[in-house]
Amino acid sequence: MDVLSDAVAVMRTGRPHSSRTRLRPPWGVRFRPQEGAGFHVILQGSCWLIPARGEPLALGVGDVVFLPRELGHGLADSPSRPLTDVHLTYDDLARGRAALPVDADATNARTEMLCGAYRLDHSRAHPLLTELPDVVHLPARVGRHPALRGAIELLGHELSTRPRPGGDAALAGLLDLLLLYMLRAFYEDRPDHVTTGWGAALRDPAVAAALRAVHDDPARPWTVESLAARGGLSRAAFARRFTSMVGAPPLGYLTWWRMTIAARLLRETDLPLRAVAERTGYTSEFAFARAFKREFATAPGRYRADASSARAALTG
Repeated sequence: MDVLSDAVAVMRTGRPHSSRTRLRPPWGVRFRPQEGAGFHVILQGSCWLIPARGEPLALGVGDVVFLPRELGHGLADSPSRPLTDVHLTYDDLARGRAALPVDADATNARTEMLCGAYRLDHSRAHPLLTELPDVVHLPARVGRHPALRGAIELLGHELSTRPRPGGDAALAGLLDLLLLYMLRAFYEDRPDHVTTGWGAALRDPAVAAALRAVHDDPARPWTVESLAARGGLSRAAFARRFTSMVGAPPLGYLTWWRMTIAARLLRETDLPLRAVAERTGYTSEFAFARAFKREFATAPGRYRADASSARAALTG
């Protein structure tokens, strides 16, 4: 997969959820902090987002707001409106409870929006996502991000009709698509004069080519020279450019990504250690175990056992 898809995949856990909500004044709600990310799309009317940090943000029709770290936030018809706590967990929402109270009389609704959330594991977040601000605001602009707008329209249609065959799969797929389109829109909107960070890395032909190579084939015995060749640069020029944009040297990023893949394989599969080592570019279990322990301060077998115990505790 490409780097953006991989960045999302490595963090995603559980199923996303969404609901369509209609409200009329006066209203104000506050969501508690959670391990995940949330979004709101304004379909009709307007409202205010009150973030955990920073000033209130006015939202209008067509605006999309993505909260990559759910630090807790409020929504209200006025920035001065008192907020009522919404005591909902991700499990509640996954079972179909609405994120916000629904106005039964839709004709009197002043604000209509799509709200949703993703369960994410921030313990091994890809740096492409950790550099995002607390609030990603994608204001409505005519002609901008048609794919994002298309996904929103499809999601809204799916949530506004009676349940139909395949609905659960359609919603999950559309929410996954929406997440990728929101992130893509954010990085596409970055100013061209910004020369560092992941927005610049994804736009730079040489660095982007090296990142695609690493993500397409992490087990390959890459060197700085072979990655530089992918971008048509000299070794020294490539290393400087990659490090300034990504925030890590090429082989440092390669090792980090290999260990991230290894950790996920140990948590989610029963592959033997030798197979995990081979998939992440190590020729022996010993070399792999040494690299893994250096990264996680624990042996691969112990890491897998601890992850299994944690899963059992959650489901038991």
